[in-house]
Formats: sequence, C-alpha cells, structure tokens
Amino acid sequence: MHFTSSTRNRSIRNRSTRPILALALVGCLVAAGCSDDSKGADSTTPSSVGLVTTTTEKAAATSTSATTVETQPTESTEVGETTTTVPAGPTYPLTGLPLTDPAAANRPAMVVKIDNHPDARPQSGLNEADIVYEENVEHQTRFAAVFQSSSAEPVGPIRSGRTQDVDLLGSLNKPIFAWSGGNPKVSAAINGSDLVPVNETRAGKAMFRNKGRKAPHNLYGSMSALYTFAPPDAAAPAQQFLYRPGGASPAGEASDGVKVSMDGIRVHWQWDATAGTYLRFSDDKVHKDAINDDQLSTNNVVVLNVDYKPSPADPNSPEAQTEGFGVAWIFSGGMVIKGAWVRADRLQPFSLQDDAGNPVLLTPGRTFIELARGGKSVIIPAGTDPDSITYK
Repeated sequence: MHFTSSTRNRSIRNRSTRPILALALVGCLVAAGCSDDSKGADSTTPSSVGLVTTTTEKAAATSTSATTVETQPTESTEVGETTTTVPAGPTYPLTGLPLTDPAAANRPAMVVKIDNHPDARPQSGLNEADIVYEENVEHQTRFAAVFQSSSAEPVGPIRSGRTQDVDLLGSLNKPIFAWSGGNPKVSAAINGSDLVPVNETRAGKAMFRNKGRKAPHNLYGSMSALYTFAPPDAAAPAQQFLYRPGGASPAGEASDGVKVSMDGIRVHWQWDATAGTYLRFSDDKVHKDAINDDQLSTNNVVVLNVDYKPSPADPNSPEAQTEGFGVAWIFSGGMVIKGAWVRADRLQPFSLQDDAGNPVLLTPGRTFIELARGGKSVIIPAGTDPDSITYK
C-alpha cells in the first residue's frame, strides 16, 4: 500500500522555507527570549543556525532502510566546555540506547493517539513509548505516543487524530498511525498524508472496546496486531535526537524539573535523582500507567514553545505550528538547558540547540515532549520545594 502527501502538506513544506530564510538573515544573533517569561515561537532567534542544520542533517542522514541497523557514529562533540566522544555501535533510533533486538531496530515507528481526558486515566503504554508528544486539543491535551524499540499490550485509550499530527509526525518515515477516526476534513488530511492510518473501522480485531470503561474512553489496541498493517516497504525511522554517551554529565543549570500549563491541565515533571528520571504529576496528582501501575516517568523532558493556530478542519481545534523555530527548554540528568528548536520542514526532526548555538545532547532513553504555548512554563530550581512554584 502506498501513501502520498496531500496538496496541503506540499504547500506547508513550501511555506516552511520562509522562516528558515529569515533565520539565515539573523543567524548570528543569540536567542534573547530564553527567560522564564519567553512568549512563544516568534520571541527568539536561534544563533548559529548553520551548525544546527548541519547537526540535524547528520542525524537525519542515518539509514532507515528496513535491512540496515541504525548506528550512532563515533565523533567528538562540544557542548559548552564539555567535550564528549559518542561511542560507535548500533542503537535504537528513537532512544539512543544500545541495540538488543536487531529485528525491532528495523521495524517502522508506530504512533498511537492516546486520550488524556481525566476519565481516560490511567492510560496503558505511555511508559513503554520511546517518544511521547503532548499536544493541546480542545480545552485538554492528547498524547501522540511513538513506539519502535518496544511495545505495549494493550495500548490506549485510543482517540481521534488532528490535522497537527500530519506535520508533527512527518520525520518518522511514514509511521503507522493508530487512531479512532476524525471529522471528514481531519480524516481527509490524515488519509491523504504519508502516515499509514489505521482507524477503528480499518483495524478490525486489532482494536477493541474495554467494557470496564465508559465510551469514548475505552478503545484499546493490540500493537502486535496493528503492526500487521505495515506496508511492504515500511522502514525504521531516522534518529530524532542526539545523545550523550553513557556516564557523561549534561551541561546546563541544575533544576528539579518544570511546571507547564497546557490547555485544561497542569503538568508537573519532578526530577528523581535516585532513579535518574523525571516523574509526572497531572493537576498535582500522581499520573500512572495502568500496565504496571507505575508513575509516568521519562529520561528527558523537552518543552517546545510553539504557536497554535485554528485548524483548517475545525476553527475550534488548535493546531500546533511545528515548523520554523522557537524557544526550547531541555531537561535532562537533573539539568536544564535553555535554548531553541529549529525545524526546516515536516520531514526533518526537531533540532535542539543551546543559547550559544551548540547542539543539545539528551540522556539515552525515553523522551517526553510538551508542545506548550509561549510563556506557560516555569522552571523549578534545584533544591526548591515544588509546591512553592506556581503555574503560569
């Protein structure tokens, strides 16, 4: 089965060159909007754009052939005053962790749209995903959970897609997209894109209703069954981020986490130095995953300040603008790096840089990305009682 990009997606890619041309004109300026009061994607101009673009191209150039194992080459990389050497060896493309299952490394990515309504919690599978995007929808949030190195059985609750998913997920090399469906315009945008859509109607027995929960928060999927919808030419995704070698310390300022005001929900990520992960609280309550009854956790939290515009499919639905550039805060290893994100078009991964223009290296492992509105996040300084930090 072959999927092509829609006319809308082609026009989006053409439009995306304009902010990048603007970046080239002011690429020598240091980002000025990376304080706690940064106001959105247009409030800063990243420096050393050429460096970031080159770094992105190096990451995206990694082979995604279905018969080629993803590897991370040996190279020296300077971040601030720290020089690290990334060891050669095969890694999973979406986590940077050492490869343990060659067959899994070569399979395509699968994105599952997961409900975040209070009645949908606890969800199943968020702690197993390699990358999770949290996006604003209508007065609440929804997750786009990306799986490739591992899977979850079952996964859900599965909900509808949005037009913003087409641009957001384009760099994953035609991923399987598991969703419940959408209105006619949303469905046309997703079905006409290069995503491989599997909705409730098409999925058949690969999706099922959990009778112990109330609709619409009760649709789940079997990932092993959903993978049977992969087309014959399906291939692994490109590497999305750069990673530090094991044991290397991150650059940045000490921080105990971040609080983010998303639409209709307050998100708190708290650094757990003992476990070496960030723990999630939603509306000041522990947020758990139903599979093992564990609190949601992640190795990296990336807060991307993005603009939201009305979706062309529904003016009441916000659409994250994920091409161009904006403020980024990267939380990794108990540190925060203030900088910027740059993305030339939907087929490229996000490129993360610090405010000096250096590429930011993440902790190998899972990454959670908050697509936040500008000025809606606040850093928790190290050693600070998180209850003393108020949401914006």
